[in-house]
Amino acid sequence: MSDEPPIEKPRKRMVKKPSGGGDAGRMKSTRVKTAKRRTASSNAWLERQLNDPFVAEAKAKGYRARAAFKITEIDDKIKVLHRGAKVIDLGCAPGGWIQVAIERGVTEIVGIDLLPLDPLKPAIIVQGDFTDPGCGDRLIALLGGAPDVILSDMAPNTVGHRQTDHLRIAGLIEAALEFALEVLKPGGAFIAKAFQGGELAEVLRQLQTHFSKVNHVKPKASRAGSSEIFLVATGYKGRPQA
Repeated sequence: MSDEPPIEKPRKRMVKKPSGGGDAGRMKSTRVKTAKRRTASSNAWLERQLNDPFVAEAKAKGYRARAAFKITEIDDKIKVLHRGAKVIDLGCAPGGWIQVAIERGVTEIVGIDLLPLDPLKPAIIVQGDFTDPGCGDRLIALLGGAPDVILSDMAPNTVGHRQTDHLRIAGLIEAALEFALEVLKPGGAFIAKAFQGGELAEVLRQLQTHFSKVNHVKPKASRAGSSEIFLVATGYKGRPQA
């Protein structure tokens, strides 16, 4: 589940890409007046949103979240989202990654999230908990076969205790990876959000064992102050032998 809120669609699409030096790149800084019912952290988040060129670009393109630019940059490098690919998106709300996949020709895609999600045809959207027993089998049945790509933007609600939060994040990645190792087609790809400093040693060992290539990627759309990174594994070697 993405930690970014949905972005409302605009009426006009007049903003240029942040990297192109256009209007979005020259946005004037906007300061937020403190409201009685807003905390300092809420004001800081709102100010970042108002001054973020990727937020402006997402609105211009009709993306539901700026996170769309993260998967765009990743896929520009590895090119796994294309016509004919079968894709499962874990933690898909609010739908930005699905939008990019559809733009790139994917017509067979199933997404799941705890939060409700407005339709994104031709994607099949499931509201539920990926970690529930039997959920993985249901996703494969809806997809109509083994996936070529598994995406995971899942992130748990944090409790404020650094070690506990890292363990919970690592647990979700491990669950997603275990699923991927069971169902991915040979040659398939696995992309998952992680956080620097997390308990990822075992996850990395598994990735390096079962995939031909493993990289850490921090897209430009990931905020500089965030510890967010993405694990990108390609060339799945096939289901582990028992």
